Amino acid sequence: MIQSTIQNARKIVIKIGSNTLAKEDGTINLDFMADFARQCSDLMGAGKQIVLVSSGAQVAGVSTLDRWSRKKDIHYRQALCAIGQVELMNRWRQVFADFDLHIGQLLLTKEDFADDHRTLNMRNTLFTLVDEGVIPIINENDSVTFDEIRIGDNDNLSALTAVLWNADLLVLFSDIDGVFTDNPKKNPQAELIEEVASISQLRTQIIIGETNSFGSGGMETKLEAAERVTSYGIPMILANGGKPQALELLAQGKMRATLFGGQNDEE
Repeated sequence: MIQSTIQNARKIVIKIGSNTLAKEDGTINLDFMADFARQCSDLMGAGKQIVLVSSGAQVAGVSTLDRWSRKKDIHYRQALCAIGQVELMNRWRQVFADFDLHIGQLLLTKEDFADDHRTLNMRNTLFTLVDEGVIPIINENDSVTFDEIRIGDNDNLSALTAVLWNADLLVLFSDIDGVFTDNPKKNPQAELIEEVASISQLRTQIIIGETNSFGSGGMETKLEAAERVTSYGIPMILANGGKPQALELLAQGKMRATLFGGQNDEE
């Protein structure tokens, strides 16, 4: 099902989580970024259009300015994001340039999606970039956001983007293989659920854990993203982006993950 879903999708939004981008020491994984760019290039060569939602500004900030890595004050966190966003985009620019691909940056907040005029401008920018073969890379504007205008996690940001762009598919790359009946890192008996037809029913079958180390989301935000996109008929794949050639293997049907179908979730 996952292989055919990717084959049938032309417009694909891919979200890369902070835990996928970060190495164990909390710094940015440049090898991952380079190989991911190659996989995107291959997909685009097969006629796909790609929009990337990339976390990692804070991770890139720590990589650049390690002396602030242990500071928890919100002002330092936002300052790290300001530094890291520049570094993050520069790294993405470099790895995609190896395949003669250009990137464009969009930094968004919740307010942007709530304002019709801004939404129209965002949509027009997305379509223009993609139509010209440029890869839009989207992140939340973490350096200026506060609680009232924060989306709060890139799972939901990627879902909003997929709806805005009328995508055919949303792929969430995290540090887990998909949705399990329980936390597989704590319970070896937990089983991977490979297809989800009803998210409301799924919620009664699984145990939702807490957020992980580098990211701002957890399983709950991934389910929220799935609910949002599937209500618009857009399927979603949740997969482990840290595995080598993950995007490639998904497209070949050689990697297990969780597929949320394009049918509306019925209560």
